[in-house]
Amino acid sequence: MKSTFLREMQERGYLNQCTDLEKLDTVISKKSIPAYIGFDCTANSLHVGSLLQIMILRLLQKHGHKPIVLLGGGTTLIGDPSGKDSTRKILKKKDIKKNILGIKKLFEKLLIFKNKKTKPIFIDNYSWLGKLNYIDFLRNIGSQFTLNKMLTFDSVKLRLEREQSLSYMEFNYMILQAFDFFKLFEKEKCLLQLGGSDQWGNIVNGVDLIRRILKKDAFGLTSPLITLSSGAKMGKTEKGAIWLDEKLFSSYDYWQFWRNIDDRDVVKFLKFFTDIKIENINKLEKEKQINDLKVILANETTKILHGKIKSSKAERTATDIFKFGKINYDLPTKNIFREDIKKGLKLLELLVNTNIMKSKGEVRRAIKNNGIKINDLLVDDENKILNFSDFKENCLKISFGKKKHFIFKIT
Repeated sequence: MKSTFLREMQERGYLNQCTDLEKLDTVISKKSIPAYIGFDCTANSLHVGSLLQIMILRLLQKHGHKPIVLLGGGTTLIGDPSGKDSTRKILKKKDIKKNILGIKKLFEKLLIFKNKKTKPIFIDNYSWLGKLNYIDFLRNIGSQFTLNKMLTFDSVKLRLEREQSLSYMEFNYMILQAFDFFKLFEKEKCLLQLGGSDQWGNIVNGVDLIRRILKKDAFGLTSPLITLSSGAKMGKTEKGAIWLDEKLFSSYDYWQFWRNIDDRDVVKFLKFFTDIKIENINKLEKEKQINDLKVILANETTKILHGKIKSSKAERTATDIFKFGKINYDLPTKNIFREDIKKGLKLLELLVNTNIMKSKGEVRRAIKNNGIKINDLLVDDENKILNFSDFKENCLKISFGKKKHFIFKIT
């Protein structure tokens, strides 16, 4: 590769498919280009499942190119059918606007804004999709697509093969995404769309649309979809999504997520999700034990998202808990009202009401299997009522299993 960006993409394992790799390499080795990735705005935060795309935008900046973050204010009203078994919940415009603000705040932490040449651009595709004239759109854009080809794309074909309904609204999504690329090419001279491999069909449509109407070259490039060696989907756990917003998922829990990654995924994820140079990762792989590599992975990923101080705190907290059995006040903290303790607060109800456990039945089973501790002492009574004597300096540590620890503080 002549282009340093594509070379590092390949070294890190980011590179999956490209519409014309040789030509793209020639173009971007000679000049800086704008490139974009689109993000649905279905929640007010992204989760770890979007992190690879964010790391690619960081890499794009590193090599002197300009990232465009396309926020799908328009397409989120429709819903991307790719990889979905059913139609997504339709959100209201006001909720999508709130979600866009939350997602932008994340990128303000993760991308660099100091360099004018590579400063990211945020664009909401509702700015053009919201103004479309349906008849004109069908004549000018819809006429460029054939049903024959649209029916071959996985996002459509798999739903139909499984006899799961696909609305006409969702069927149009791929045309709208292609139109997004067309508009960004016109407005921002954007030459490249990036995305996960499940977006390949949508990306190719955009490249074709630009070529047909504008008679210009544009490019599409995808990264591999990530699955854990365990077979689980990246970014999902039994507790739910691994959110990138600290209000939804604490920096300590985020550190723990990476610390507990399957041994088989550690080196791959050091390449995917950290800024450590490839040659240094290769060196670490030879010199360090797997548990040391896991700590490095947890530290580096947490540092990128939450900063060095919170990353160090999370490591220190984990060390205090697992090596010394201390109550560390940097753990996820929840408040308890003094009046509730006076009335007689049942442990069973506390764990369910604070969403630590899903049901009273789950709490009972955990207690029966020696899975619940208060201040590192096993709980053997499912009817345990919390007393002021259980608290040290107004704080109480409750542990669920070996890795989940919470501080409850009297307010």
